[in-house]
Amino acid sequence: MTPDPRHRRSLDYDDRMIPTTTAADSTGLPLLGQGTWHIGDDPAQRTTEIAALREGIELGMSLVDTAEMYGSGRSENLVGEAIAPVRDEVFLVDKVLPTNASESGAVEACERSLSVLGTDHIDLYLLHWPGSYPVEETIAAFEGLRERGLIGAWGVSNFDPAEIADLPAVPLINQVLLNPSRRGPEFDLLPAHRDSRPHITTMAYSPVEQGQLLKDPTPAEVARRHDASTAQILLAWAIRSGDVIAIPKASRPDHVRANAAAVDIDRAFPAPTSPLPLEVI
Repeated sequence: MTPDPRHRRSLDYDDRMIPTTTAADSTGLPLLGQGTWHIGDDPAQRTTEIAALREGIELGMSLVDTAEMYGSGRSENLVGEAIAPVRDEVFLVDKVLPTNASESGAVEACERSLSVLGTDHIDLYLLHWPGSYPVEETIAAFEGLRERGLIGAWGVSNFDPAEIADLPAVPLINQVLLNPSRRGPEFDLLPAHRDSRPHITTMAYSPVEQGQLLKDPTPAEVARRHDASTAQILLAWAIRSGDVIAIPKASRPDHVRANAAAVDIDRAFPAPTSPLPLEVI
């Protein structure tokens, strides 16, 4: 797909910030973004959650993911307020519910989301999961939205290898559940993404299994050995290949700073850039 030229951009980073991967449309995207599931649910936390998102953007975690489903629009509303002062620095991802994904329904849902977000475009618009409407209808709606400049590109979420293979066009991104306790996609889905022409970028949600993996003794022991937090180890694991984007949720600025520091683990033990002799011990 060819997105609107004004959306063909790479976000700017410096050496202190988050490493990037390049999507098939040449857009540079941070390997660590910010998820917002359940953000916006508690009005008492609104100020803190907005501060957290802005902190992440400043640190280079400038991909912000939301969905019309999250809090029935409360997440979109909060995200819109958080990114308004820095909208041009943010790669905004939103998702349409399958129940709204008919050709006309997806257009109406996108227009509603844009109104709630208070912005004139969404950088990446995803079908949240496969539904009952023919996917050809949804893609036709996406292409129409792209031609109008309301979205920059489209993709899918929660599509398995067979569902990806059945698509009539190649999505820019497939957002899936992936973490050390959910490694199924590594067997067939990630290779399919990489082998696709053009390639499909993988976005991993729930990289710490909604906090459950923070209680697991194995990553905790790895974290202890590396003088890191368990969350940092899990995020470093998620982005270790250099072509998978992780979108952890953090509702406080200190959590965002800790998440961003996960990239330091990869920098401390970088992958080689040229052939090396086989090492033994």
